[in-house]
Amino acid sequence: MRRAVEKLKQDNKKATFVLQLTAMVDMFTILIVFLLKSFDSSAVNVTPHKGLRLPSSITTTNPVEGVKLIVSQKAIFVDQKQVAELVEGKLKSEDVEESDQDFIQPLYKELDRLAKQSQKIAEINEEFKFEGVVVMQADAKLPYDLLKKVMYTSSLAGYADMKMATIAVE
Repeated sequence: MRRAVEKLKQDNKKATFVLQLTAMVDMFTILIVFLLKSFDSSAVNVTPHKGLRLPSSITTTNPVEGVKLIVSQKAIFVDQKQVAELVEGKLKSEDVEESDQDFIQPLYKELDRLAKQSQKIAEINEEFKFEGVVVMQADAKLPYDLLKKVMYTSSLAGYADMKMATIAVE
């Protein structure tokens, strides 16, 4: 057995090994192109609000940049700023317009301020365009009636393009 191992070692010393760089470079190029094409990156970061349980969905679309509107069981937030308080998932009477029960005054006020600010920026900077996009995070247990009021008020403030943040189900 020992002689066979020594013979193999001697045979290996005599053989020369030529590295085929062209084939290896081609292989790495294909691998890099594949990884770059399959890598899905998004510059938009959507982190759920504390205590918020997002609804689930099978739709897989990339998130977009927009005003972050959060509707939790306790409050409504616009870009982390609380604009309206909720009591057991319902609006307070002073936050709702008397003549239009679907209109949420403090939400409209904040969204209108942001829309006017974005429109002023768009006037100065030609590359920036106000698109009226809202990314809404809403608790899964909230009633649709409340969400309808939030969407109605948002559209009146100039934010008609509504995107819902959900958790992907596989």
